[in-house]
Amino acid sequence: MNSARTWTFASLAACSSPQASSPEERAAPASTSASAPAPAPASASASASASASASTSASTPAPQREATTAPRPRQTDDTLVGVIDQPAPPFQVSQWFNSAPLTLDQLRGKVVFVRWFMGPSCPFCSATAPTLRALHERYAARGLAVIGMYHHKEETPLDPKQVEGWVKHFGYQFPVAIDKDWATLRKWWLDGHERSYTSVSFLIDKTGVVRRVHLGGTIAPEGADIDAIRADVERLLAQ
Repeated sequence: MNSARTWTFASLAACSSPQASSPEERAAPASTSASAPAPAPASASASASASASASTSASTPAPQREATTAPRPRQTDDTLVGVIDQPAPPFQVSQWFNSAPLTLDQLRGKVVFVRWFMGPSCPFCSATAPTLRALHERYAARGLAVIGMYHHKEETPLDPKQVEGWVKHFGYQFPVAIDKDWATLRKWWLDGHERSYTSVSFLIDKTGVVRRVHLGGTIAPEGADIDAIRADVERLLAQ
């Protein structure tokens, strides 16, 4: 996965997409069908043997070099058409931590920041954790609801107890839900698109409308990304 990507506001996003998290599709190399030259027939005459050998060599095609095809680059589609300035769809999640089950309707009147993450094996999720904690600590009392959405990418089966341990590991005090089978992520972001990342973030206004999308990767505690986030949070809280 790449470094932090820029935010896009009212126009233009996600650890890697499910396609990007798997090895890139590569075209199978062409097989080689040329066979080796046949041996010369036995002969008591050295000249006959040489003649037969020359004849065999001339009539047998040389082996062909194996043809290879370069890997096809993955084409991503991070368009925000149909996402920005649209109502966020309902949550479709299976389990909550640090909170009773929540719905977007219950969060009306609050500014909502939703971030998808996975376990510590995702370096971008670990690097973003301090930023999410800081947003919660700075703005929760003023009306910002930070929501973590866990989407499972580990090779082992999904274990809610393990997810609960990761929530504690990251130090999250805000509500976190398990997005089982990525149902909410697919509805909000992935369906119909080849996204760059799945660790996408959405900033939603008090009426439930998406106003900003972060395309995924790291949101560092300091820098242009978090400066833009805080500016928009301040603006939406003031509305």
